[in-house]
Amino acid sequence: MKVLRDLYLGGRLFFISALIVLAFIITFIFGGGYVIPKLLLFVFVLAQITDVILLFRVTRGLYGERICADKLSNGDENEIKIILESVYTFKIALRVYDEIPHQFQRRDLEFKLVLEPGERKTIHYSLRPVKRGEYSFGAVNVLVSSPLNLFSRRFRFSADKNVPVYPSYIQMRKYELMAISHRLTDTGIKKIRRIGQNQEFELIREYVIGDDFRTVNWKATARKTHLMVNQYQDERSQQVYSLIDKGRTMQMPFQGMSLLDYAINASLVISNIAIKKFDKAGLITFQDKIGAMLPAARLNNQMATIQQVLYNQKTAFLESDYSVLYNTIRRKVSHRSLLLLFTNFESIYSLQRQLPYLLNLARTHLLIVIFFENTELKEMIEQPAIDLKQIYHKAIAERFSYEKKLIVKELQKHGIQSILTAPEKLTINTVNKYLELKARNLI
Repeated sequence: MKVLRDLYLGGRLFFISALIVLAFIITFIFGGGYVIPKLLLFVFVLAQITDVILLFRVTRGLYGERICADKLSNGDENEIKIILESVYTFKIALRVYDEIPHQFQRRDLEFKLVLEPGERKTIHYSLRPVKRGEYSFGAVNVLVSSPLNLFSRRFRFSADKNVPVYPSYIQMRKYELMAISHRLTDTGIKKIRRIGQNQEFELIREYVIGDDFRTVNWKATARKTHLMVNQYQDERSQQVYSLIDKGRTMQMPFQGMSLLDYAINASLVISNIAIKKFDKAGLITFQDKIGAMLPAARLNNQMATIQQVLYNQKTAFLESDYSVLYNTIRRKVSHRSLLLLFTNFESIYSLQRQLPYLLNLARTHLLIVIFFENTELKEMIEQPAIDLKQIYHKAIAERFSYEKKLIVKELQKHGIQSILTAPEKLTINTVNKYLELKARNLI
């Protein structure tokens, strides 16, 4: 039964059967006996038996394995590998079908390759999830054909594996390495000229050519009989909070992923960089009520905690209540902090409704409001209008785009800094702003 279950018709079987039936018909019409059809039938049956024996005489004729990370990174291309190794003593042709999670909605994932006796090959492909949660992989199905190609034998590997999709840890690691090696400018992140000098003392050391004479420590110089200078370091342990709006305005999709997930990915990156820059990172999510409140800290497991909290964030598609956010920050965040508010305002009216709470937050903290450009409207504006209907659509799109610029002006008028960004540039622009504020000693 197992042999029948794993036995599939090969590509040439139908064609050869049709030739035999045709030979019988020609012989019946024109006469001449049935010797040739019987001979063809005998050869055909013998070839089938030979093909089955070749495929099934080895119990485990093929070894295979799917290799993927224990968790996938949301919004990124995640590499998947399928390793196949032949144990057959002859060349085999393979058709590989991987049962990927249903969330990807792909039914065309087929690979064809040929393995020599004892050869080992690796198939590489990538998957880009656009939503957090559990993803279930099925089995890797491989159909093996011998050189006769009459039948195919099925093998199944790596069946039923659940893999969680977390916020983009690939981006987090990328920017972390760049921040450590001071290569953030390679990705378009600006190099900000430092204004002034931080006065947090670190140590006294010997003067070297190029040091600022204003840092000379004359008392230490008198004791050592040669020039000594004070060395200062950036002020550390500032609090950086990511405030994530989970309301319905953050559910707008862009390239398959919601604005909320873009904000979650950016929050993970900026929290990690803040900790690497010796600041404290915290997190608050909200909609009609507070979803998660993680106090700012620089503990060894802070990033793991932030990642887990972000992974579990869900929305009820409700209207966001900024009064709840303001009251929570007023009670729980006592020290002056950098507040990065990830939200989305579509009109000046929607901003004015929440402006009193933003002004109250900006009085005691450094508030940065981060919201999104509508890139589809931008594309519509750039396209030429060829009829009256398109002129109306373009005029409406320009109106909505102008509203976004008015929001920026309104925030600037009240002394609140803002970032208006396309979703795909959210992380870079947020890191830019953080480094700028650090360079200007505003936090």
